[in-house]
Amino acid sequence: MSSFMIIDGSSMLSTSYYGNLPKSILFEKDVEVQKQHYGEILHTSDGRYTNAIFTMFRTMLAMYKKIKPDYIAFVFDKSRNTFRRTQLGADFYKANRKATPEPLKEQFIAMEEILEKIGFKVLIHDDYEADDFAASLVRKFANEEVNTYVVTKDHDYFQLVGEHTRMWRIVDRKKREQLSKMYGNYASKEHYDEIPSNVFEYTVPIVYSEEGVYPKDIVKLLAIQGDPGDGIPGCKGVSSAAAPLINEYGSLEAIYKAIDDCNGDAKLEKALSTEWKALGIKQNPINKLKAGRDDVFLSEKLAQMKEDIEINESLNDFAFMVNVDKLMEVLDDYELASIKTQVEELI
Repeated sequence: MSSFMIIDGSSMLSTSYYGNLPKSILFEKDVEVQKQHYGEILHTSDGRYTNAIFTMFRTMLAMYKKIKPDYIAFVFDKSRNTFRRTQLGADFYKANRKATPEPLKEQFIAMEEILEKIGFKVLIHDDYEADDFAASLVRKFANEEVNTYVVTKDHDYFQLVGEHTRMWRIVDRKKREQLSKMYGNYASKEHYDEIPSNVFEYTVPIVYSEEGVYPKDIVKLLAIQGDPGDGIPGCKGVSSAAAPLINEYGSLEAIYKAIDDCNGDAKLEKALSTEWKALGIKQNPINKLKAGRDDVFLSEKLAQMKEDIEINESLNDFAFMVNVDKLMEVLDDYELASIKTQVEELI
């Protein structure tokens, strides 16, 4: 089968930026003091920052050497004011995120332009996040003869994992070794020798082992557990009960129907709680689930990646083709000599 690589550009560029920062910035908590050291960040002779661009190119080359995809797409975040805030009214969604530093913001704009210039498709829109485009691509080409690899560091993408869709989570070598030992029964050493050294591959059984539910139920899990990083509230104090309840009932609606069928009767609720103890749920979560009902169903909508964004391109429009002349121009322009050398060796 052919291969389709979907790269979460926002995740990869951010990881590249923070993974290649001077210690004077990386370990400094005061933003104003950080700014005083911006001149130490890797940059061109005319002052354009390149630490994230350089590292992302290096990561992409390492991946290309291991797997040469037939098709490729880059998906990016553009704004935090997506439909989750404007349509769902969740103005708190991702409100706890710090402002993007100027050196990184500058490189986001530059990298998006670079990728398009050298021949890659970049999907980005004010109303959607990178993962919404990834989900829509996976759904659109689900019936094609293609194995899809979604490259990201974001665990929300677990919901996309399936028979022909793998999540490549960017991790350091030590973390990959730990994960490989934990889930050694699911993939051979030879398999991991075939994929980049800085990624761990999540399959359906590995997602279940790590999260306690299958990929199709990840959204329901997040609806109850919440996600503090994204500002998804979930239901406070019920996280440990989430996976057993979802595996038992299959849906949030069914869980709440079991609660509603008690009609608030203390004896019936106690009997239901006793049934739930048999699932391994130690503390009775009924009252907390009742109190948090609205947050749970809103959290489900926030966690669900949008799968129906209109994408007019065919699979062939994402064919892996690089304009080598333009690529060399870019590498010269951004003074990335070592990357250019690696490209020349590949050519």
